[in-house]
Amino acid sequence: MAVKITGTLEGSPASKLNILPGSMLVSVNGEEIEDVLDYGFYTAAEELELLIRREDGSEERLHVHKREYEELGIESGTFLMDREHACRNRCIFCFIDQNPPGMRDSIYFKDDDMRLSFLFGSYVTLTNLTDHDVDRIIKMKISPVNISVHTTEPELRCMMMGNRFAGDSLRHLYRLAGSGADINCQIVVCRNWNDGEHLKRTLTDLTDLCPAVGSIAVVPVGLTGHREKLTKLESFDRESAREVIEIIKPFQEMCLAKYGDRIVYPSDEMYIIAEQKLPDAGEYGEYKQLENGVGMVSMFEDEFLSALELEEGDSVERYADVVTGLMSYSFISGLTDRIKDKFPRTHVRVHGVRNDFFGPTITVSGLLTATDILAQVSRDDIRADRIILPESVLRRDGDRFLDDITKEEFEQRIGLPVRTDEDGADLLDAILGR
Repeated sequence: MAVKITGTLEGSPASKLNILPGSMLVSVNGEEIEDVLDYGFYTAAEELELLIRREDGSEERLHVHKREYEELGIESGTFLMDREHACRNRCIFCFIDQNPPGMRDSIYFKDDDMRLSFLFGSYVTLTNLTDHDVDRIIKMKISPVNISVHTTEPELRCMMMGNRFAGDSLRHLYRLAGSGADINCQIVVCRNWNDGEHLKRTLTDLTDLCPAVGSIAVVPVGLTGHREKLTKLESFDRESAREVIEIIKPFQEMCLAKYGDRIVYPSDEMYIIAEQKLPDAGEYGEYKQLENGVGMVSMFEDEFLSALELEEGDSVERYADVVTGLMSYSFISGLTDRIKDKFPRTHVRVHGVRNDFFGPTITVSGLLTATDILAQVSRDDIRADRIILPESVLRRDGDRFLDDITKEEFEQRIGLPVRTDEDGADLLDAILGR
């Protein structure tokens, strides 16, 4: 294994070496370099011996002295210094399989890459890992490890994930837990598949691995209106969501008593479907599962109200228009109503947008598209001089909506500038025109 070199960073230790683009970084201090994780781990030292293979096949050892943890400065053609690892599963609940056409290309790529998990917090199924990969994770003390478990029953896991190796790959989970790794687990729960007694068994097996398993998110399956030729699945309703929450409660109580943390958390969506009050912000510990929608609502409310409490208020007349998904509509409306005591002349209109792009069963704000917002919120509906959107509707790679419309194109079509809010305090600032 080796990493292809495309250049060096100007002024870096590597820039002082005669390393030509097209050469390969074979090893550092005798350790093979496969990707960005090896590179970052082994180049942190002060004294380095690099084995470089030239394009003609000749090899040279170069010595580097630098500050500890100083960036060596070798550049590669890809962020990972390797290709992304694609998912090998055919999960019955895969959201990507339910995507409609017309979205940006990156949306349709299924990654199942431990490197991306470590760097960006995504979850992996373990079916892409070899024993060598697990050796590296343990040696480098990579933490946390985010794992999509879904069920600990090997046969059921194979069925749900459409991969005959999915059950056997659970051995990596137990080995990582035994190594002392910090593990976050995710369970996408599907009605009549891995709920009920199956969920109880999974939670029993996972909580037996605590404290190595530090958090477990239980998330209801998301079903779009584009499930042609896919396994028939049922959405959760109030009663079935309540049954899941009731299964989880005794595990939370046990973990709280034993570890001082509830460990197991239903997602916010599960509570909303169940029509139950969400837990207070203080019940979520360190908020380890925000990416899975666990505690986001309570945190957002706490941020908004804490910021509001610090305000002195005024009588300035202002208007604000806030866009949100249908799931959050009542919640956001309730929050904005709270500002009236301190800002009586601040008029906020909340626009709840139905998700026609994915289908009406998808109600979270983060999956709203520009197409649906533009179709349901017209310029005539807006009294403010800008429109406030959740930051989650715009993705990392270039300020684009899921349907490949740019932020700039959206602003042109609606005729207003966009302001995004990333947390509760930011929403209050946006409403107040800051």
